[in-house]
Amino acid sequence: MKATAKAHPIQGLVKYHGMRDPDLRLPYHDSISLCTAPSKTTTTVEWQPDGGADDDVYRIGGEDVSGRGAERVRHVVDHVRDVADIDHAVRVESENSFPSNVGFGSSSSGFAALATALVEAAGLDMTRPEISTVARRGSSSAARAVTGAYSYLYAGMNDEDCRSERLDVGVGDDGFDPEEDLRVVTALVPSYKETEQAHKEAEASHMFQARLAHVHEQLQTMRDELRAGDFDGVFGLAEQDSLSLTATTMTGPAGWVYWQPETIAVFNAVRELREEGVPVYFSTDTGASVYVNTPAAHADDVEERISAVGVDTDIWEVGGPAQVLGESESLF
Repeated sequence: MKATAKAHPIQGLVKYHGMRDPDLRLPYHDSISLCTAPSKTTTTVEWQPDGGADDDVYRIGGEDVSGRGAERVRHVVDHVRDVADIDHAVRVESENSFPSNVGFGSSSSGFAALATALVEAAGLDMTRPEISTVARRGSSSAARAVTGAYSYLYAGMNDEDCRSERLDVGVGDDGFDPEEDLRVVTALVPSYKETEQAHKEAEASHMFQARLAHVHEQLQTMRDELRAGDFDGVFGLAEQDSLSLTATTMTGPAGWVYWQPETIAVFNAVRELREEGVPVYFSTDTGASVYVNTPAAHADDVEERISAVGVDTDIWEVGGPAQVLGESESLF
């Protein structure tokens, strides 16, 4: 009753904000994202029949998880206990290959890897869309990290409807393949953020209803652009959605501004590159760090320009779905 799984974090393309049901983490509207690799979370879980739920152990990077983080892990674990009809204790060990809580989606890969490993160790026969409903209880974004690549999360009111599926994408007229040819230059701006509170802030913004009014058209447009393999269409829209998302957060009661001076400097560098004819767009989730999306042929030049801003950079690509790993890759 032991298993290890890995999952890649997501970059939101058309992002959700606010939760209709914070317990089941049911969002107000659908969302689309892509997984980013080689960044990953690796998680090993072991069900221990000699113990009960009070004996659970949750660790990330060798440190015990406590507080709200432990509550979210327990919520996922308890759901698997119910589905599998077991009352065993569980040991969870997890490691991230990239920085956490800086806007790079660590909760998405974390809960996707956790759910995949828990289900496998419990001997449950579930498809990835079904596992996505397990992961969603920890983080709605984790549902899309389960199915991988470009994925779509439906905003339903139950597990039959609120689940993720992988999207088919097409090759553009210029030969651009969204799965093979995209490169994501990451600009690390290490400013801590709290996503859960941001969802509550967004719902209280006077701009929240305006976002809900136009997001459905954005979702359909994004799906059409992905089918067409249109780089500018997909990532230009992702850039616009990032601005919309942040505007909603900034106009909540606390007036939160996650972006830092380095964030704006990256935006300016991206716009200067576009003026020079380079196909490149920025995107942010909830946080100060930036994804800079460009075709592979331009990745090195774009990284050089972004790193000149004074931030740490890396080059990522599109990652696949959550996967169960072999015993040799177990963390304990």
